[in-house]
Amino acid sequence: MPAAHAELRASTEVAAIDRAAATLRGRTLDAVVHASTTSGYVLGHRDEAAAVARLSRRFGVPAVASCAAAVAALRTHGIGRVQLVHPPWFDDEFDALGDAYFRSQGFDAVVTRAVGLPDDPARVRPQHVIDWVEHHVEIQGEAIYLAGNGFRAAGAVGELELRTGRLVIEANQALLWAVLTATSAGWDVTGYGRLLRTSTSTT
Repeated sequence: MPAAHAELRASTEVAAIDRAAATLRGRTLDAVVHASTTSGYVLGHRDEAAAVARLSRRFGVPAVASCAAAVAALRTHGIGRVQLVHPPWFDDEFDALGDAYFRSQGFDAVVTRAVGLPDDPARVRPQHVIDWVEHHVEIQGEAIYLAGNGFRAAGAVGELELRTGRLVIEANQALLWAVLTATSAGWDVTGYGRLLRTSTSTT
């Protein structure tokens, strides 16, 4: 197993969860999030689900994880064909793992990597993402998933939906949606796409 994969797996194991719990001792939590798309890719959906269960048991609150949140969001909107847009710092192996993850969940997936965008996450701006995706939309796709929790793309979602006519899911946007759903919170969010525009409950 590559060292990077071992590190990603380790971030979901009991020892790592216990360390995280120690840093949050005494705080009241409503939910716990594991924000790592690549961890989900490396683990696969079964082990990712097991990691979510461990987090929920340890903290005693609902837990969500990146890839599972994206899958749930896509299924909620009845999506079958999805274009995965990976940031430029993902390599061929992560492209293949992402394809395998979503296909294992029943999606017809195609992976595109945003080559040409800044390779430094801190330098990526929403307009970079909007311009790149608009010119690389897969014709057959029903939705676009902007993968990678370090990919600063949430601000691109609303404009991309207008320009492409497709549902756009972004990694951190999907996590927020999953938390709000898991905690039965109502919400009123505009500017971040269809996923967050409709609340199924009120507070």
